[in-house]
Amino acid sequence: MKLRTILGIAALSVGGAAFALPAQAKDLTIGLVLSMSGPFSDYGRQIQNGIETYMAQHGDTVAGRKIKLIVKDDTGIAPAIAKRQAQELLIKDKVDILAGFDLTPNAFSVAPLATEAKVPMIVMNAATSSITEKSPYIVRVSMTLPQSSWAIAQWAVKNDIDSAYILVADYGPGHDAQAQFKKTFTELGGKVLGEVRTPVNTPDYAPFLQRVKETQPDALFFFVPPGSSMVALAKNFREMGLDKLGIKEMGPGDMTDENSLAALGDNALGMITAFHYSDAHDSPENKAFVGAYAKAYPQDRANFMSVGGYDGMQLIYKVLEKTGGDASGDAFIKAAKGLKWESPRGPVQIDPDTRDIIQNEYIRKLERVDGELRNIEFATFEAVKDPGKQN
Repeated sequence: MKLRTILGIAALSVGGAAFALPAQAKDLTIGLVLSMSGPFSDYGRQIQNGIETYMAQHGDTVAGRKIKLIVKDDTGIAPAIAKRQAQELLIKDKVDILAGFDLTPNAFSVAPLATEAKVPMIVMNAATSSITEKSPYIVRVSMTLPQSSWAIAQWAVKNDIDSAYILVADYGPGHDAQAQFKKTFTELGGKVLGEVRTPVNTPDYAPFLQRVKETQPDALFFFVPPGSSMVALAKNFREMGLDKLGIKEMGPGDMTDENSLAALGDNALGMITAFHYSDAHDSPENKAFVGAYAKAYPQDRANFMSVGGYDGMQLIYKVLEKTGGDASGDAFIKAAKGLKWESPRGPVQIDPDTRDIIQNEYIRKLERVDGELRNIEFATFEAVKDPGKQN
């Protein structure tokens, strides 16, 4: 049976529910596909925490519709499982909105289902640039790797970093980071002295860093999965004395994710990163968010994953307020395009052309403040669109 036939009932059901809204406001069901177990379980938990923080602050009803969440575990990088879970959410649970998607391969696998069912799909983390091009019903509230890679390349050249070596993990986000940094850095006059792609889950970066040591660039631009991979890279970098050679470490900000800082420790001090969010961001919205988050989840620190979940719900609530509760795919996407709000990360907007997020990129340095490692912002590139989609 073809996918179109399989999902026909779900698509009709969603359309029928939306059409009936003037008569009665049905509960609005959001199906969350997240990594709740396995090596990336922290991602799913943080996104869900952000979602629940927003709902705790703003209630569980919007435009007369009570919000109901159904969480499905994709177990990590598992496109087939993510697709199966999304099919179940659409056909069995008849969800109005799909959301979550912390990992790129899983988002790719579900995108055709969103198209077939004409159901909005809110990407709350997965950062490969092309994701929003896989379905006209996708809106992303997180980031793309090219945004932060573009910003750090701009900053590097403006601050007399003339040469760099590129080290990235060999998967979609790593490829995006590599391509954008190289493009921007070289166009501005910088020289790339070498490039290497590493296995996604390698526990030892010493063989790759030996090439960097021999080349002696002004800086190492890196992107590896946050968590244990980044801990290993930071440790190997210091053990091999690359810092003593004056080689600067720089990359996208998810490398120094707040929840990884305790494990990174002083090995990561001084890292320069570009990113859209730090829990040290100085704004009333962020202070309120961080305070509410810390109270609800004292074992965690607010981070970019939790902000992705928080802003994903903020988008959904604002769209429903705009549509009077209509969550049907075409109405939802039309209302989402161009939408602006003040996020804990700063001002954001959904790009009306790409359905991706436009946001500030902050240059940060990892410092120890009052005994705690924090990403301290010291420069800003405002309203950055995804460079991966710019001509």
